Amino acid sequence: MARTGRPPVPIEKKRARGNPGKRPLPDPATTPALPAVEVLPDPTRPLGPPGRELWDRAWTAGAAWIARTDLELLLMTCEQLDERVALRAHALQSPGDLDRRRALRDLDKQIVGNLSLLGFTPTDRTRLGLAEVKRASKLEELRSRRSAG
Repeated sequence: MARTGRPPVPIEKKRARGNPGKRPLPDPATTPALPAVEVLPDPTRPLGPPGRELWDRAWTAGAAWIARTDLELLLMTCEQLDERVALRAHALQSPGDLDRRRALRDLDKQIVGNLSLLGFTPTDRTRLGLAEVKRASKLEELRSRRSAG
């Protein structure tokens, strides 16, 4: 079922903001924590090279927030990427086949949606309260060069 309206604010974000809505929050001592993944898990179904590359990158880049409970969604996304590569090759071979191009765009939307659910878009990293990507200023670059050498 599709979610309508504003997405819910994560509890961690509410705590960081000082709970502006003043609604009762769950006690952190009783909230179960999802254990971090220590070792890169193997996919439970076969993946092609593009899917396997995404699998490895996602577990490495998202190690701070991806849990084993996300395994199936990530696996489906990797399978969709494999399917996308094959579908794109067919679409490029048949430029007039609008059905394949439409299917490719639909698959793109599904992949982006899944990556979003997994926290791999800038908006979703912000929503999860993760660090934002920031370019170093000239002053920071000079300081880091000076301290390095």
